[in-house]
Formats: sequence, C-alpha cells, structure tokens
Amino acid sequence: MATTNLNIRIDEDLKKQAEGIFNELGLNMSTALTVFLRQTVRSNGIPFEMRLETPNAETLAAMEDVRLKRNLRGPFNSVKELMEDLNADD
Repeated sequence: MATTNLNIRIDEDLKKQAEGIFNELGLNMSTALTVFLRQTVRSNGIPFEMRLETPNAETLAAMEDVRLKRNLRGPFNSVKELMEDLNADD
C-alpha cells in the first residue's frame, strides 16, 4: 500500500491536548488519524467517539475507600445476604 503525507494546520494547544489523550490510549497522532479516516470511510460518515472515561467525585471516593480498605461491607455468603445489606436502612 502506497502512503502519502497529509499536512494540516491546527491550534497548537488543541494538538498538545489531543496528543496527550492519544498517548494515553497508546496511539501516536498519525495512527489516531489513520484510525479515524479508515472508520470514516467504512461508515460513510463520522464514525465513533474515542475518549477517556473520567470518574466522577463519588466514584473516585469509592475507589479511595477500597484502596484504603475503609467503609467496606461483607463478605456475604449468598446473594440474599448481599441484597438484604443493600436494602437495609442505614
């Protein structure tokens, strides 16, 4: 397959932000754009959304609780025990 160059001009800050996200996804700019273009051709339009999920404050707090082994419940010996605990009024 023959390759060609694609030169584009974009805002410098936008490029840096995108490169940071692509790097976290394990992609470089060229690979990310190639993926986008291939999917565009396959779907005959803007094909998909690639993004990093950012946990909200409640999820981050729960993750910290697990890491620090605090505010944990259980273990439970059955689903019934688990459901009773989940439905209990605290």
